[in-house]
Amino acid sequence: MSARFLCLTSAFALTAGLANAEMNFNRIASFATPLNMAAGEDTSRETSPEIIDVTSDGMTLVYTDSPLEALGRVDITDPANPQPLGNIALPGEPTSVAVIGATAYVGVNTSESYTAPSGMLKAIDVATGNELASCDLGGQPDSIAKSKDGAFISVAIENERDEDLNDGIIPQLPAGNLVMINTTDAGLDCGSLKMVDLTGLADIAPTDPEPEYVSINALGETVISLQENNHMVVVSKDGEVVSHFSAGAVDLTNIDATDERAILSFTETQEGRLREPDAVTWIDDNHFATANEGDYNGGSRGWTIFNKDGTVVYESGTDFEHAIIQIGHYPDKRSDSKGVEPESVTFDVFNGTPYVFVGAERASVVGVYNVSNPAAPVLEQLLPSGVGPEGYVTIPSRNLLVSANEKDLIEDGGARAHVMIFEQQEAPAVYPHLTSAGMDELTGWGAISGMVADKDGIVWAVNDSFYLFQPTIFKIDTNQSPAKIIDAIRVVRQDGNPAQQIDMEGITLDGKGGFYVASEGRTGRVIPHAIYHVSADGVIKNRKGEIGLPAELMAVEKRFGFEGITKVGDTLWMPVQREWKDDPKNHVKLVAYNLETKEWGAVLYEKAEPAKGWVGLSEIAVHGDYVYIVERDNQHDSRAVTKKIYRVALSEMVPAKLGGELPVVSKELVRDLLPDLKSTGGYVLDKVEGLAIFEDGTAFVSTDNDGVDDHSGETMFFNIGNIAQQGS
Repeated sequence: MSARFLCLTSAFALTAGLANAEMNFNRIASFATPLNMAAGEDTSRETSPEIIDVTSDGMTLVYTDSPLEALGRVDITDPANPQPLGNIALPGEPTSVAVIGATAYVGVNTSESYTAPSGMLKAIDVATGNELASCDLGGQPDSIAKSKDGAFISVAIENERDEDLNDGIIPQLPAGNLVMINTTDAGLDCGSLKMVDLTGLADIAPTDPEPEYVSINALGETVISLQENNHMVVVSKDGEVVSHFSAGAVDLTNIDATDERAILSFTETQEGRLREPDAVTWIDDNHFATANEGDYNGGSRGWTIFNKDGTVVYESGTDFEHAIIQIGHYPDKRSDSKGVEPESVTFDVFNGTPYVFVGAERASVVGVYNVSNPAAPVLEQLLPSGVGPEGYVTIPSRNLLVSANEKDLIEDGGARAHVMIFEQQEAPAVYPHLTSAGMDELTGWGAISGMVADKDGIVWAVNDSFYLFQPTIFKIDTNQSPAKIIDAIRVVRQDGNPAQQIDMEGITLDGKGGFYVASEGRTGRVIPHAIYHVSADGVIKNRKGEIGLPAELMAVEKRFGFEGITKVGDTLWMPVQREWKDDPKNHVKLVAYNLETKEWGAVLYEKAEPAKGWVGLSEIAVHGDYVYIVERDNQHDSRAVTKKIYRVALSEMVPAKLGGELPVVSKELVRDLLPDLKSTGGYVLDKVEGLAIFEDGTAFVSTDNDGVDDHSGETMFFNIGNIAQQGS
């Protein structure tokens, strides 16, 4: 492990856990952008907040919504309770927005084709939605930026390429450029429009600069990223090129460059990886930062600070990605394609401290860097955003940071697109809840499903089949804040090979130092419904280590199998997630297996009628005279209804023989988890899948982040107090 990485790990762990006397950013609210649709509109349509800004009084957010061809507005007079102000319709796709005073300047793409690009810059009154002015840009706009004094707007005219033509390789004409337009009290002075030629500068495709992102410093200088060209250009306020240079390349080590559905080790290398910056922001009049997202040939998984003469002042290398790996936000499916993919970068000064905020699009994380020394930034926090953070706005006068998260998962039944609001507070950092920082090796994790409590504050947890090719048992120390993963035990067969094709959804202690693990089967994927006996070092015991289901259960099985396991005396109990073929509506089996007699049995449990989607069981744990069961629906955000813990008296857990009539147990509500899931200011996560109860009754609950696949990556891991003292 490098010294640089050790320092990063130590600093991050320190600030995340010992921030009581420090200022920290914490999320205080989330706003679902479908709320801005008018009454009667089809809210099942996709909505996507991308670039965001705020009026000068700091009270109204304005964001671009490309799918709806609109500007969205949000009232943040009370930032903890944002309110919809509706959408402003536009005559095309908005690409970017900058607000001066109460006037929004928005780039609108009206292109008929890639070869006939066109667009406009419009000035719009934020309060009324009225158009004040409009200028023809002569091409397709991408990013826009306002000068510090509000005197002019710079627009990157990208004239983007057709990615289906010649595999997207440039040049593809017509060439883009930079447009600069003066503002007026009435909106815009179209006669002042000047076009700055950017051709002939880059080595990669000098005839096709493909401008991507712009930012303006206090001198009126505009910095432009030419992402596909891997080039940076600085232009004076008079439209003259001040400097230009290649963005260069980075040698990446200790990365995962293979999508293998297993976070094993980060040992791969990519040499000479082009930075190919996307977003860029000035830090001062001489330095700017870039988010090195990458395009076809690059993406360095990090961010860089340049002097405007081209000198690299700071390079994050893989440090940013490594920190993200430790908090469980690493998107393994993107390993072979730019990893966490930093796309956004924003700068501002809060209470005298200069910060760069780096957004990782695929990890849905915002990195907060103190850049008091631009040559040695310090990562102070990683904040959980919505899915696919795209744009940010800072409001230092109100201690607010706002992210616009473009991904709307409505088609997949997932979370809607959100704007998220963070406040800098004199308070501990709320996130992350769980981290692997401090381990001897860089350890990735995610998709936490079942849990069980041991002694001395230790919780054991398993990941599910998202990491199909390397199931893992994690040892978690809950005595620390955030809780820390201190060991990762790889589950293997007797021959030492990974125990592939199992879907671990539950874990319990065997009383002898080992574990019993419940696997949810999927017949179509050759994953058996089974119970596995696993040793303390992760080896599935030979022969007796795999317990298959009896014929009576296999005859009625569906893929929604065991979602948890607990041990009561000599009996293992496993809840089936949803109805199997012989179950009455809204009833599921709690299946029993006696380890001594090898007998199977079951009782029936009545679950809630779903308001939408489905309701199922996702965990079971025993404490005292009860078993505690997590019952949840599959709904996110405001649609979520059922996220609850119930208990069933052990006296009723008397298994009947399979194939006959099963008794229905009675249940008692212990805790509604919706308030807990809303407590961090985010939207409600759907998968409450872990429950661990210590001997004294202290209980921990966790959520499954789906391996950061079409998910924000956020994992909640929280203490709900003494469970025996809750409920009626």
